[in-house]
Amino acid sequence: MKIIRILGFAAALLSPLALAAPAHVHGAAKLDISVDGDKLTIAMEMPLDSTLGFERPARTDTEKLAFANAMTTLKNAAEIFTPSAAAACRVASVEVSDPFPGGKAKADGHADIDADYIFRCAKPAALNSVTTSLFKQFKRLHKIDVQRATPNGQGKASMTPEQPSVSW
Repeated sequence: MKIIRILGFAAALLSPLALAAPAHVHGAAKLDISVDGDKLTIAMEMPLDSTLGFERPARTDTEKLAFANAMTTLKNAAEIFTPSAAAACRVASVEVSDPFPGGKAKADGHADIDADYIFRCAKPAALNSVTTSLFKQFKRLHKIDVQRATPNGQGKASMTPEQPSVSW
């Protein structure tokens, strides 16, 4: 009986892990949104396939141009994320990782773009949503899983091309 309880407890502990989304899903991205005082932070992880359709260093001139354009778009936080207008947020910093450090692909064949966007908001109490244009910019992107931590609590949501906003 004790072994059954232990196994049941272990299964209960592991079940959230079994339900967790895989780390790398083509057509999807992840956002972690946090609000701390006047600072809005958006951390993004997106497979390169969701932006370009391939996950290797660009080979042709067309691929190189597409990669450069994607990186330029991803570095323009004000273009891809719109916090609540009433909060009067401005971009403070942007960091977009190179998916091919040293110009080389990862051994597992996957490449992600990781980015951190920080906004400073003049009226943080009015901050209650973020909208993205990522779906318009990257047609291969179909879903964004969002986790948020704000003064109003924590939560999860999904963004889609039909619903490109998250509110709290």
